[in-house]
Amino acid sequence: MTTEQAAAAANRFGLGARPGDLPAIGSEPRGWLLAQLGPAPPIDSFDGLPDSRDYLADYDAFQQEQRERRERRAQGDADAAKGGGGRRRLQQQVQQELAVRQGVAVASDAGFRERLVRFWSNHFAISVDKFRAASFAAPMEREAIRPHATGRFADLLLAVERHPGMLLYLDNAQSVGNDSRLADMGRRRAVANPRARARGLNENLAREIMELHTLGVDGGYTQADVIEFARAITGWGVARRGEAGRGDSGFAFHAGAHEPGARQVLGRRFAQQGEEQGVAILHMLALHPATARHLALQLARHFVADDPPPALVARMATAYLDSGGELTALYRTMIDDDAAWSTAARKLKTPDDFMVSALRACALGSGADLALALRLQGQMGQPVFQPRSPAGFGDLAADWGGPDALFKRVQAAQLLAGRLPDRPGLTPLALGQQALGGTLDEQTATALRRAESVQQGVALLLASPAFQWRA
Repeated sequence: MTTEQAAAAANRFGLGARPGDLPAIGSEPRGWLLAQLGPAPPIDSFDGLPDSRDYLADYDAFQQEQRERRERRAQGDADAAKGGGGRRRLQQQVQQELAVRQGVAVASDAGFRERLVRFWSNHFAISVDKFRAASFAAPMEREAIRPHATGRFADLLLAVERHPGMLLYLDNAQSVGNDSRLADMGRRRAVANPRARARGLNENLAREIMELHTLGVDGGYTQADVIEFARAITGWGVARRGEAGRGDSGFAFHAGAHEPGARQVLGRRFAQQGEEQGVAILHMLALHPATARHLALQLARHFVADDPPPALVARMATAYLDSGGELTALYRTMIDDDAAWSTAARKLKTPDDFMVSALRACALGSGADLALALRLQGQMGQPVFQPRSPAGFGDLAADWGGPDALFKRVQAAQLLAGRLPDRPGLTPLALGQQALGGTLDEQTATALRRAESVQQGVALLLASPAFQWRA
C-alpha cells in the first residue's frame, strides 16, 4: 500500500513520477504533497522572459505596423501587401513561452504544485487562437496564477481578472460605461461624424467570472447581476502607449470609461468609487457559498474522479469557507481524506497529462523532445493554451477517451519511445516500476518482460491502461 500511495502522490496528484521520485516520496506521500503548499519559489527558467508590459509594447508596435501598411496600400504601394515581421515575432515569442513552460513541468521536483498551477490556468482559461490575447496566456500563468496558487482565492481571482490576458480575451479593455465621461465624448463625436463608432458596455468578462470562475452556472445569479457587475468593472483595461500601467502585468484603470454610481449585485449594494467597486464585488464572490461549492467540485473532479464523492466535495467547501477563502484549506482537506486515495479514484490522463508524464518517466527533456511533445499534444486535441472557449479544456474521461484519440496516444507512445537514449541496464520493466511503483499491474509487467526491444517495451508501457490513467 505504501508504494501504491507514493505512486498516487506522484501520478494522481502530481505530473507523473520521474526515475528516483517514488523512493524520495517514501512512506509519507501526504507529507510530500503538503510540503509543496508553501509560497511559490522562484523558477530560474523564467528569468529573461518578457513580462506583459513588454508584450503590450510589442502588440502596439504590431498594430502600428498594420496601420502603416493599410495607409501604404491606400496610396497604391504594391509592396504594402507583403507581410511585416510583427505577427511572426509575436508568434515566435508564444512558441518560446510554451517550450519554457513545458520544460519547467518536465524537470520540476514539485509536481503537485505544478499541477495546481496548470489546473488554475485551465480554470481561468484564455485561448491563443484570439490573436489579440495570444501573447498573454503564458505570462498570465506566470504573473497572476503561479504566485497565488497556494494563497487566498480572492488574491488569485483579482490578479487574474485584472491581467491584460483576461481583459483582452474577454473584451473588458474595450468596455465603456454608458454614462461615463468617455461615452459622453463618443456621443458628441458621433453627432459631428455619424460614421464614428461609439463603444459601449461589454458583459463578457462579468458573465464568465460568475459562470466559470466563481459561482458556477447554477450559482444563483441573474442577468441583472451580470449587467451590474459589468458596469462595476468598466475602466479595467490595459496600459496604452506611453502609459505606465501597474506592476509587471500592465493593468491600468481608466476612470473616464467607468460607469458612475452604486451597483446592486446578488442583493448587496456596492457604493465604492472607481476601481474599488469591482474589487469589492470580486471579494464578495470569492467568499460566496456557491463559489466554495463550485471550486471544491472542480478540484475534486480534477484530482479524484469524474464523479467525486459528494461528501468529500462538501467537506472541502466547508473548509474553504471556514478558512476565509484559503486555497490550501481546499487542498489539505482533499489530501487528508481517504476518499482521495481510494483505488477506485482515478482519472484518464488528458493529452497534456500524458505528454508531460511520459517525458518525465522517460527522462526526455531536450529542446527537440519538448517540441515533439507539444506537436503531438496538439494532434491529440489539446494544443497548449488553445481551448477555444473560456470554459477551458474538458476534464472528464468522455472528453478524451474516443477510439481515434486513443489510437493517437499509441502513435505518440511509439514516437516518444523511439527517442529514448540507450542507457546501461535500462529495461522496460525497470522504467515501468520507476514510473508506476505498486500500481504497475502484473499483466503489463509481463508484457514489458517479453518485449523484443527497449523501445518496443517502453511504447507498450506508455500506451498501457496502467500508464494512461492517473491512479
